[in-house]
Amino acid sequence: MSLRRTLRQTMTVARRDFVATVFTPIFLLFLFAPVIMGAFGAVGGMGAASVAGDSAGKARMVAIVPPDQARIMAEADRRLRTAFRRDEAPPRLLTIAPSADPAAQARTAFESQDYDAAGVLYGALDKPTVLFGPLDRRTARYLGILSRETLADQRLGAEAPTVTVREVRSTRQGASRGGQNQSAFLAVFGVFFLTLFLAGQVVGTMAEERNNKVIEVLAAAVPLESVFLGKLLGMFGVAVLFVVFWGTILGQVGSFLPPAVGAAMGELTPAVGGPAFALLFFAYFTMAYLLLGSVFLGVGAQASTMREIQMLSLPITIVQVGMFALSSAAASRPDSWLATGAELFPLSSPFAMAAHAANSPALWPHVAALAWQALWVAIFITVGARLFRRGVLQSGSGPGWLSRMRGRRA
Repeated sequence: MSLRRTLRQTMTVARRDFVATVFTPIFLLFLFAPVIMGAFGAVGGMGAASVAGDSAGKARMVAIVPPDQARIMAEADRRLRTAFRRDEAPPRLLTIAPSADPAAQARTAFESQDYDAAGVLYGALDKPTVLFGPLDRRTARYLGILSRETLADQRLGAEAPTVTVREVRSTRQGASRGGQNQSAFLAVFGVFFLTLFLAGQVVGTMAEERNNKVIEVLAAAVPLESVFLGKLLGMFGVAVLFVVFWGTILGQVGSFLPPAVGAAMGELTPAVGGPAFALLFFAYFTMAYLLLGSVFLGVGAQASTMREIQMLSLPITIVQVGMFALSSAAASRPDSWLATGAELFPLSSPFAMAAHAANSPALWPHVAALAWQALWVAIFITVGARLFRRGVLQSGSGPGWLSRMRGRRA
C-alpha cells in the first residue's frame, strides 16, 4: 500500500510538471527549436560554402614543364582524378612552359594574384622541387605522384599498358567492423545530443517552486524523493514527446533520400541487430536522461535565483561534453580498459553501453548495465532530496549552498 501511494504521489507530481510545461505557448517554440537552429546553421553553412567554393575555384597547382611533358601530365592528372571524390580532388592543374630561371618563375607563380597556388612544381621530373603552403602538403605529394606518372608514361610511350576495370557493386551479408564502429559513434553522439538538448532543462525546475513557496506545500504532503522523481519523470515525458515528434518527421523524410544514401546507411549495421539496437538506444537515452537529470536536479535545487542557475550551466555542459569525449574514445576501442571504465562509470555508462550494443552481439551485459544505472538514479535522487531537505528546508526556503558560499566570500 505504501509503494502504491508513493507511486501515485510521484506520478501526480510528474503529471503536474508535464502539463505545466507542454500546455504553454513557449513549448511550441521549444518543439520547433531544431528548425530555428537548422535555419541559422543553413544560412551559416551556405555562407561558408560560398566562401569555400570561391576559394576552391581560384586554387591551382602549377607545373612548370616543357610542352611535350605538359600534354602527358594533363592526361595522367585526368586519369588519377577518377580515384577522388569531387570534394576531395586536388586543385586544377595549370602547366607553364619553363623560362631561363625556373626557380624564380616558380616563386613568381606561387605568389601570383591571378590564382591561389597550392603547389608549384619545377625542375626535372625525376628530381622535382615543389613549393607549397603550410596547409597544402597533400597537394605537394600529389604533384610528386603526378611527376612520376608523367615520367613513366613518357618513357613507356605507346607501350604503356591499358587496364579495363569491371566494377560490380556488392553488399555485405553481415556487419563490417568499420560499420559497427561508425554505428557505435553515432549511438554515442545521438544520446549525447539528445541529453545535451533536453536534460539541461531539469536544472531550473525547482527554482520557481522555491520562489513561489510551493515547495513547502509539496514537501509537507509528499516525500521529497517522490517530488524529485516526479519532476524528473515529468520533464522526461516532455523529452519523450520531443523525440517522438521529431523521430516521426525524420522517419518520413528518410523515405525520400536517394538510393545511394540508403545504401550507405545500410553499412551502419550494429552487432545486436537493428530492432534490438533501437530498443537499447531508447533505453540508454532514458537512463542517460535520468542519470544526468537527477544530478542536475539535485545541484539545481540548491540555486534560488536565475543568476545561480546560469552559473551552473557551464559546469553542467562541461560534464556532458566530458562524458561524450570519454565514451567516443571508448567506442573506437571496444574491449579495452578505457571502454570498461566508461561502461562502469555511472554518468558515462549509458553512452558507452550504447556503443557496446553496436560493437558486440551479446545482450546480457545490457541487462546488468541498465540495472546498474537504475541503481545510481535512485542514489542520486536520494542524495539530492536529502541535501535539499537539510540545506534548504531546514528554515523554510532558505539560501542554498551557492548563496551561502557567496555570503561567506562577502
